Amino acid sequence: MNDLRQTTRNHDLPPLALSMGEPGGIGAEIALMAWRALHESGPAFALIGSVELLRARAARAGLADVPVQEVADTAEAAEVFPRALPVLEPPQAADVVDTPGQALPENAAAVLTAIREAVRLTISGAAAGVVTLPIQKESLYQAGFDFEGHTDYLAALAQEMLELKERPVPVMMLTAKDLRAVPVTVHIALKDVPARLSTDSIIRQGRILAHDLSRRFGLPRPRIAVAGLNPHAGEGGRMGTEERTIITPAIEALHAEGIDAFGPLPADTLFHDEARATYDAVLCMYHDQALIPVKTLDFHGGVNVTLGLPFVRTSPDHGTALALAGSGKARPDSLIAALKLAADMARADRQARETTQQEARGNG
Repeated sequence: MNDLRQTTRNHDLPPLALSMGEPGGIGAEIALMAWRALHESGPAFALIGSVELLRARAARAGLADVPVQEVADTAEAAEVFPRALPVLEPPQAADVVDTPGQALPENAAAVLTAIREAVRLTISGAAAGVVTLPIQKESLYQAGFDFEGHTDYLAALAQEMLELKERPVPVMMLTAKDLRAVPVTVHIALKDVPARLSTDSIIRQGRILAHDLSRRFGLPRPRIAVAGLNPHAGEGGRMGTEERTIITPAIEALHAEGIDAFGPLPADTLFHDEARATYDAVLCMYHDQALIPVKTLDFHGGVNVTLGLPFVRTSPDHGTALALAGSGKARPDSLIAALKLAADMARADRQARETTQQEARGNG
């Protein structure tokens, strides 16, 4: 179902910008493991964070064979990547120390600066896309961070750096193997979902999903399945009316705009092999409806993608795993998949942009 060709060598792209995430978590060691897996084939990436943290974690986690080299910019990172993990170290990262298992608010400035720098490099064209290692929001909140999380902060940075009149609307998509799933409502209690679900929110996220699947996934007319909220998609109103009153009007509106959206479909028959072959992505009504099938398909290799931003952003589909930090037992599968997908998306995005420019010159 994925029309993008898998990345092998990526010398046609600048490196990806990988933000350091929570220093007390597993981010440093899975970055080291990802370099070890990808340094010959790509995609190339530069970690934005602390050189000494990486070296200390390499020694602690049995990864001392991974060379780490500080670089001045992403051009140097591209040249260094085949032989060492390149690191761009902002001043705030110099004081970060290796404290595995501890998320310290004192490190918040370094964590946020790394994210900001990854976005700046990507917007400027010096990096191909943003890949973020997991953050620990509690320690950031203790330091005064006033965003709900990663995605809200990224949207705010995009608005600031590009001087946009309105803040972009980020949409979370989880992907594993051939499944792409978007939860319309995310981190709210299940009992609150019916009240928070709206026709407008389904339409808005459906538009963003269709746009980004076309631009960044090489799918000119993506097929979007829409799940029902209730068992059996409401069974004609016997098990709930949200399908009739909220979901179906949204599907009809998307279809009227030329978007190939269809449903609502019963969630219990939406995720098996044959069903997944009938669509390119699925709009789900709540968090677990989307995440359970993704994590069942590939628990270790799922990727979190943020749609709706003016740059590519992916992330491993897991948290900081403080209890595993420093043990060398963390798995880099999800980060490796996130890096590969970000490179594929960046390439498709560039191709779409070049096509648009060619068409504009032809029409001129």
